[in-house]
Formats: sequence, structure tokens, C-alpha cells
Amino acid sequence: MEGYENESVAAALSAVGVHVFGYSKRFAHPRGWFCGVGKCSACLMRVDGIPNVRTCTTPIREGMTVERQNRRGKLPDHGDIRAETEEKRVQVLIIGGGPAGLAAGITAQNLGLGTLIIDENPVAGGQLLKQTHKFFGSQLEHAGCRGYDIADIMLSELEGCGGRILTSTSAAGYYGQDDDGARVYLAAQRLSDGYRLWSIHAERIIVTTGASENYLAVPGNTLPGVYGAGGVQTLMHIYGVKPGNRALIVGTGNVGLIIGYQFHQAGVEVEALIDIRQEIGGYLVHASKLTRMGTPILLGHTITKVHGEDHVTGASISEVDEKGRVLSGTEKHLEVDLVVAAVGLSACSEILLQAGCRQMYVPETGGWVPVHNENMETTCEGIYVTGDAAGVAEASTAMLEGRIAAARIAEQTSDSREAVKVKLAARSELESLNESSSLKANRLAKRRCHNRWEEIHARER
Repeated sequence: MEGYENESVAAALSAVGVHVFGYSKRFAHPRGWFCGVGKCSACLMRVDGIPNVRTCTTPIREGMTVERQNRRGKLPDHGDIRAETEEKRVQVLIIGGGPAGLAAGITAQNLGLGTLIIDENPVAGGQLLKQTHKFFGSQLEHAGCRGYDIADIMLSELEGCGGRILTSTSAAGYYGQDDDGARVYLAAQRLSDGYRLWSIHAERIIVTTGASENYLAVPGNTLPGVYGAGGVQTLMHIYGVKPGNRALIVGTGNVGLIIGYQFHQAGVEVEALIDIRQEIGGYLVHASKLTRMGTPILLGHTITKVHGEDHVTGASISEVDEKGRVLSGTEKHLEVDLVVAAVGLSACSEILLQAGCRQMYVPETGGWVPVHNENMETTCEGIYVTGDAAGVAEASTAMLEGRIAAARIAEQTSDSREAVKVKLAARSELESLNESSSLKANRLAKRRCHNRWEEIHARER
């Protein structure tokens, strides 16, 4: 098969019509592209003899052999995979190169801290890379710019201030503190002909690992052709692959509404947007644009089944009552080959759990999130959390939280007046942002999280 240089394996397969990447272990259900950013297991394949490779973040190269996994992984036939080892010491390690991680890295470097960012994707920028619309908000968070332009701006700023970033590099585990008190992380970096294992010793850690797409809890939810909202944007906007011809979008938050408009631009017919709620979840300006284009927005509806054998061929939807219960006799069948789950995200905080950080359940911001205070400090000294990993919000929030965490570290390590100034300015901007009605639930949830941190800190003190 043929593909483009720097294209991922999964994108190259999707572009030529190969949608089944493997089969689930228990029921042998076909699996295909879902999240597109290495956060799920839908794209695991055997690549050059190595099982369980996340093909959505693995670039293609000449002569690569890619095989479906029949229900379970198989160990390599040979054990001569090249693996280099290298040790690095830094003041601040940032895990994740999305808007929060880039903002933290730029701020830390500008405040005199030696910084290293690691990101598991081939190109840093996170969710910004796939956002083609112009952002709202403040000029400080690049309002008026399109998401991919913001990523370019921030990467240029990081390079200009001397920040370093390792892409295609995954944080494999936390291994406590060394004799000097530095926190030790092991990271694996994919090379063209093997791997490099990094032993990273860092004085402070900022975790900006983002969030994972939520699945639809209905029969057929893992069929190829069912995409997470961010996953379908990655396929279209980063790799230029049209995901289907007729779509059903589940969820009317801002992401679902924006994808509806982006589908029209890509020549994908949108059969409907549905939401179990009785009101639209996103901005009215986005919904009005779709309505003017003739796209049905059905409130008080839910999806009940996805149809198909090896790929989506249709979907069933039904009306619900005020408690979200399906009303009998209201089922409709839609002829679609594409279902998008724009039903929220869950914070990715596994690496923080491994380090012993306390968590709490906050449904408004993505379920289980690390307990943290207004300075983004977790319950483990020297470890900070920002962005969606600290509670799902939006890119502007992530950038401000990244600045706060980096400035707080500079304040603690150098007692810098400039660091305090940066931290307070970012906190003030974040408070203003959270005053919007759409972020009210987020604001109240964050306050509960901050109060919980104070309780734990006071008890342990």
C-alpha cells in the first residue's frame, strides 16, 4: 500500500479504505479508528513483528509490515529490536505537549527554569492542531487565531526561548525519587529503527496528559465508523481523509456543533445532531449556523444502536422523557456510515495515580481528577497538573493553568517577583474566563477540588 510521508499508519490505512484494524479479545468485534491520538486501544496492530502498536501515532515508513491482531497480541518472532538508553536531568519535566504543556514550557523557560517537554505524538500541539475555527477569548490566549496557527505560534515561542521538546515519546512510568531528591520518570521514544529509553530525573513535574474520548454506551459502539469527536477531526484536518458520506453526531456541545459545520465543509452530509438534553450544550452562534444550513438538531433524543458488520451502515435513535428514559414507539432509523460521539472527555491521570497523587470524582470536569489547588499543585509535593488532566475545560483554560503551574515553580525555587506577577496575572485572567455562564459548572467544580486540597493539606500538616 502507499501513503504519504509523516502520515500515521492508521490514517494511511483509512485513506485507502482499510477500516478494520483488529478484533476485540473477548467477542472478536471489529475495531477501527476512534480517538486518533493514542488514548484508546482501538487501533492496536502488529507492526514489524511488534504487537500492540498504537498505529494512530506511529508514522509510516518504507517497507513497514502491518498486520491485524486476531483478538490478542503475539510476541515478536525475534528479539533484536534496537533500544538505546540515555539519562537526562532537568529542573522541570512537562509530560504532554498540548496547549497546557506548551504554555507551561514557555513560561518556565522565560522565568529561567531548564525545561523538557515530552509528547507521545509525532508533532506537538495537542488538540490545537486539529482546530480549524477561530478561538474566542482574550488576546493573551491568541483569540481570533485558528487552533493550528496557535500551535505554530506557541512552538515558535518555545524554540525562541530555548525550550526543548521530545516528540514520539511516551512516559512509561514513575520510579520515585533518586538520592538527590529528583523524581525519576522512564520515557520511551520511537526512532526510525528502534527505541530510545530515557531515564529523566526532574526536580519538578508538570503533568498535562489531556483527556480521552468517551464511548457511546450502546450496542455497536466500537464498530469501525464510530469516531470520537477529536478522532474524526484528527483524521480530517491533520491527514486530509474524508471519514464518510452521511453522519450522525451525538452531542450538541461546542465540539459537536463545530464538527457539524466542518462536515459540511468536507462534503459530508449531516443527517442530524442529537442530544439527550432538552437544550443545546454549546454556543448559540454555532447552533444557528447549522440551523441556517438546514441541519436538523434533535433535542431530547438518544442513540440506541449502531448497525453494521465490519463498518457502520446505520443507527437507531429514539426520543426520551425528562429523565432521559427512552420513549417506546419513537424509534427512527438513520442510513449513515459515520457516527460521531461528541459526548465529553475523561481526564487522563494514570501517571499521577502511579505517583501517589490523591484523586476525587468531579463529574462536571471529566470524572476522576487529581486533587489540586489554585496553583495547580497536587497532593504530592513537586508534582503539578494542568489542562484537561486537571479537569476537562477548553484550550484557553489549559494555557492559563500551564502558566500558573510554571510560575508557581519559579516562585518556589527562585523567589522571583516576576514569577509572582505572572502567576497572579494568569490566575486573574482565569477567574475572568470562568465567569462566563458556559463555564459556571467548571468554576464550582474547581472550587470543590481546591477545598479538598486544603482539607488534605491541613490534615497532613
